[in-house]
Amino acid sequence: MPKPKKRGSNHQRGAGGQPRNVQPFSDEDASIETMSHCSGFSDPASFTEDGPEVDEEATQEDLEYKLKGFIDLTLDKSAKTRQAALESLKSAFSSKILYEFIMERRMTLTDSIERCIKKGKSDEQCAAAGLACLLCVQMGSGIESEEIFKTLGPVLKKIVCDGTASIQARQACATCLGICCFIVTDDITELYSTMECLENIFTKAYQRDRDTNGVSSTHNAVLHISALLAWTLLLTICPMNEVKKKIETHLHKLPSLLSCDDLNMRIAAGETLALLFELARETDADFFYEDMELLTEKLRALATDGNKHRAKVDKRKQRSVFRDVLRAVEERDFPTEMVKFGPERMYIDCWVKKQTYDTFKEILGSGMQYHLQSNDFLRNVFELGPPVMLDAATLKTMKISRFERHLCNSAAFKARTKARSKCRDKRADVGEFF
Repeated sequence: MPKPKKRGSNHQRGAGGQPRNVQPFSDEDASIETMSHCSGFSDPASFTEDGPEVDEEATQEDLEYKLKGFIDLTLDKSAKTRQAALESLKSAFSSKILYEFIMERRMTLTDSIERCIKKGKSDEQCAAAGLACLLCVQMGSGIESEEIFKTLGPVLKKIVCDGTASIQARQACATCLGICCFIVTDDITELYSTMECLENIFTKAYQRDRDTNGVSSTHNAVLHISALLAWTLLLTICPMNEVKKKIETHLHKLPSLLSCDDLNMRIAAGETLALLFELARETDADFFYEDMELLTEKLRALATDGNKHRAKVDKRKQRSVFRDVLRAVEERDFPTEMVKFGPERMYIDCWVKKQTYDTFKEILGSGMQYHLQSNDFLRNVFELGPPVMLDAATLKTMKISRFERHLCNSAAFKARTKARSKCRDKRADVGEFF
């Protein structure tokens, strides 16, 4: 059977067998090639997979080689390539501590992020803002981070306040602005300036009237939520006299957001109220709120909401959050949570700590536990002390293999099945009721 002719063979070569001019890769081709290289960082779990022991030094060199390539690709002409490289760097930064590697390239990374935020479109701006957060988390609170924020701060503020920019980009930049300022700023004037920028955004949610175009402003809810949460994070590090001023300004206005159509806005407003009450009572043990009865009625209604037009998942989430908020406002109580990471435990026992933890967990994702173990900055924030150093032998004894985990899960499943079967057996002795 004759072999089929190769397609395009007559078009690729001209007379004399010389190759003709070939078109360079398009944006799509470049993005596909880049994505194939970046796929290894798409899942943070890929850094911690169980497997045979490997040479850590060689693995680190290989990782750094790949990261250098991604940094170079942030300057590529293709927007898809740049975005893929940014996402890959984000995955790596959230899953590993790369302080020394980043320290040598922090200015290059800062310039790339600045360029992507300024000239990129919505998705690229979001990815660049997320990378800026992780860059500051990696560097911690030092002179180097201050230099990064001095460069990126004005750019982030400009996007946040730019009404022509996409809502998603403004939302990402608002979150980034709050987190980077929280990490970096020792200058009180810069802290107040950043809070004022965020305040100008979320206070627009207080206005329940329709905007000038006659269109409901609820489509800006995601931006208002991000600005409110970032502002609340910065409030936790303000001096007490400034905290009092902010409480006097916003405590009577925030309850209006509890009637918002957006579930996440209601939850953000409720948790912010709980945090404000906590701070107010810390500054003044005899703090009194005039409209307490009206506020508790609103909170109780949200904690027991049974409206049929709302999804069951939304109602369940709302009721869970507002039960805690109501307890905080009425009884000054907080349901303590425990976070496990490695051999350590951390207790979240106040709204300030919860707000801080939730913010960084949103940025780091599944890498939060790793950073709590190893990141000096985060350990200082949560008062965990220096990292716990365990030798290789101890770590090996603590680690359970996949096979052992499988056996444990199988045994637990069998025991659970037997217990349930006994309860469900009609012939089981259920006792006499009379």
